[in-house]
Amino acid sequence: MNKILLIIQREYLTRVKKKSFIIMTFLTPLLIAGIYGLIGYFTYKGIKDTSDKIAVVSENSSLQDQLLSGGNISYSYFNGNLDKAKSALKENDFDYVLHIPEFNINKPTNIQLFGYKQASITLENRISRDLESLIKNQKLRLSGISQSQLDALSTDVDVEIIKIGDSGTEKGSSAGASAIIGGSIGIFMFIFIMLYGVQVMRGVIEEKTNRIIEVMISSVKPFQLMMGKIIGIGLVSLTQFLLWIILTTSLSGVAVGIFAEKNKAKPKVEMSSNPEVNAQIQAELDKSSANPVLDIQKSLSGIPMGKIVTLFLFYFLFGYLFYSALYAAIGSAVDNETETQQFMMPVMLPLFFSYFLSLTVVNNDPYGTLAYWLSIIPFTSPIAMAVRIPYGVPTWELALSMGLLILGFIFTTWLAGRIYRVGILMYGKKTTFKELYKWITYKS
Repeated sequence: MNKILLIIQREYLTRVKKKSFIIMTFLTPLLIAGIYGLIGYFTYKGIKDTSDKIAVVSENSSLQDQLLSGGNISYSYFNGNLDKAKSALKENDFDYVLHIPEFNINKPTNIQLFGYKQASITLENRISRDLESLIKNQKLRLSGISQSQLDALSTDVDVEIIKIGDSGTEKGSSAGASAIIGGSIGIFMFIFIMLYGVQVMRGVIEEKTNRIIEVMISSVKPFQLMMGKIIGIGLVSLTQFLLWIILTTSLSGVAVGIFAEKNKAKPKVEMSSNPEVNAQIQAELDKSSANPVLDIQKSLSGIPMGKIVTLFLFYFLFGYLFYSALYAAIGSAVDNETETQQFMMPVMLPLFFSYFLSLTVVNNDPYGTLAYWLSIIPFTSPIAMAVRIPYGVPTWELALSMGLLILGFIFTTWLAGRIYRVGILMYGKKTTFKELYKWITYKS
């Protein structure tokens, strides 16, 4: 046991003391925040700076109103026929020509957009929405219904989700918050198991190719060496992940505080002399001034974050240990990384399988049969159960899943140890699955 602890200490300290570890631990949350900020900035800038000038040739006598310019689109009605508009388009006076022919208002057809460049899907959808609004207003006018009367028929309904706990007490919850938390946990779990599991494999390959292993096994058993390496690197990943959580939470708190402060300022809007229009403007202002921070707090109020974090750490640690044992076995069976592909695919497939199904099937039906089995089988439970936890999982299912995952880790460690004891001393021979089976069945 002392030898395993010494190996754990060596693996942990040699990695956390590296400058690259320290820099990336503190830099990664800032990089992620910066990337999202840049995405938001360039998306906003692209929308703001893009402006399409559209010449409208309307031959439709049934439409009394005109298309209104706004945002990043500018409509101007062309005095002339379609051919003249196309000529103006060729001289770069406009970006596109929109042709609105005569049609039945109940079945608009043959509306065409001409241009020398391909219109984007955003532009196409915007023009379609503007025309639909134009036709809708004309239909309302013909039927004698005003917009205010139509708005009075519309009612916003907010369904409050109440989850009954095991003790019978009712708790507020949010399906959206559960889906976001579960999906985020599943993504993090997948990335970290892949990232740090591969590190174990590379560490074994490096020691094997440098012949360090031949010196080390003279005083340490191969199984002890493998176990110390797996746990040591696991503690490194856990340390880095906890620091990332703390830093990300701090940055998010600052961002939410700034956003909430800015949200207090209400825009000044000039009111109309028409009381119906004033009522509609005030309703829109009240809706836009809702505090999103309070909405987030309300959504999270019924979700047991302490339980989620505790169970996440368990599945993160044992999921990592489960797969790292297999990665260590791969590292001991090959001489370089180029030979790992044939063995990595069978190990990676369950991870990919559980990752994609967890973000789709499990999120949509967290209490279904497939979700249950994915969260019980050790190969898929680290991700699937982590996604299910925010929705609420029966205690007996959690106990069964956790117990099987621990047993699965013990089994994969034993299996990897059987491969490790032979593979670490094998050089220059290409390993096959048949050869691995022989190593597992070798008697000591």
